[in-house]
Amino acid sequence: MNNSKLYFKVAFLSILSLAMFGCSNKDSENKTGDNSVVNPELRQKINEVSADDELLTGELENKTIKWMASWDINKAEDVPVDLALFQERYGGKIEFHQVIYEERYDKLTQAIQSGEGIDFFSAGDMDAFPKGAVSNMFVPVDDYIDFDSPLWTDVKAANDSLIWNGKHYATVVSVTGDSCVVIYNRNTFEENGLEDPADLYARGEWDWNAFENSLLSFVDTKNQLYGIDGWWFEFGLINTTGVPAVAIENQKLVNNLGDPAMERVQNWLYGLYNKDLIAIGVGYYGWDTRPNYIGEGKLLFYPSGLYNFFCPKENWASVYGEDAFFVPMPKDPESEEHYIPTGMDGYLIVNGAQNPEGVAKYLECKRYTIINSELKKLADEQMYANYGWTEDMIAMYNELTRLAHENPRFDVSRGVSSDCGTMLDDCLRYTARGTAPWNETFDSINPTVDLFLDEVNSASIAD
Repeated sequence: MNNSKLYFKVAFLSILSLAMFGCSNKDSENKTGDNSVVNPELRQKINEVSADDELLTGELENKTIKWMASWDINKAEDVPVDLALFQERYGGKIEFHQVIYEERYDKLTQAIQSGEGIDFFSAGDMDAFPKGAVSNMFVPVDDYIDFDSPLWTDVKAANDSLIWNGKHYATVVSVTGDSCVVIYNRNTFEENGLEDPADLYARGEWDWNAFENSLLSFVDTKNQLYGIDGWWFEFGLINTTGVPAVAIENQKLVNNLGDPAMERVQNWLYGLYNKDLIAIGVGYYGWDTRPNYIGEGKLLFYPSGLYNFFCPKENWASVYGEDAFFVPMPKDPESEEHYIPTGMDGYLIVNGAQNPEGVAKYLECKRYTIINSELKKLADEQMYANYGWTEDMIAMYNELTRLAHENPRFDVSRGVSSDCGTMLDDCLRYTARGTAPWNETFDSINPTVDLFLDEVNSASIAD
């Protein structure tokens, strides 16, 4: 397949995958979501725990905050504990302005220009910042959130790492480790005499070498036994080096494409392709992902976001099988730390917000739910009850959170500009697709990436 065809295919599937996140959303830009009623037991517990806590201070004159997104914060049957706390402690309400995922920036721009007063927007997609700060789409939160407060202690470093022009714009409520994990079926490993990745991880042996050895022992494409599938594995593995393609350092964008770790992981990906260990895009397998092959025992690894398991058990088990499980992306054997793809539960206050104080109080409620052991237990129980997870799955999820929290590394490639994000999203996959070795790709894109970053670094934030 030539470069232009591959470029189109990757771009198309990137758009398709993003659309899947918002596939159930219709364009109803002024639609407001009704917050469900908090059940009496949860209300009582929240009031018992938080009534006299000095971490939650003050009152809200304006009780409503406006949220624009393709997804509803109150998307479950049960009111999330953090939202319930916001309702009970401050009488707060979130007004949901629903938009189609691909149109969310156009709709937000229109809302800002019309003075609609949208209050907050997601930073978790990693494509809003820093470009949204440079374009004056978002405003600093420092006047509303005190990151030196005990509420923010364990994420202060993560928030400070994203300071831009001397201010905090993106508010990191929590660092997440579920953006890309290795999904597999334990029964497939047992039937083929392979060691369970979870056991390897428990012994500190789950690294690139163990990952590749499992593939070499299993893959036999002539007999329809395949290795790696999915549209996320390249970046999942790249991020295990702990060196993001584009990072923020000292309040400036930094291009890391020339880092030796990037060369090393790209050469490894090229080797995986040449050993026939990557299924998607090759021969009979084609360009369609086949996650159901995990459940059928035909596929060893499906690296993807854990959102695939944030649904009732009958949904995920019907695809990945009853014995489906997940582990962190494998450790880079040359790194001292076990780095994994790092995401965030993060938010931005919109320029022209009508109630930034309300957003701050809601985010403080989210933080309080995380650091208060009793409320966190309630939130965890609520989550796991909805998804039908086993105790082992819960424990592994907690491991993902721990790894991400201990070594957060944010890749802001998509937050530079749409052009920069698209280029890197496409071209950093080339080695894994066998399109070109890394040295050729690096030589062709590195100067352009430098130009993208220089443009943002030299721009001044509008008054």
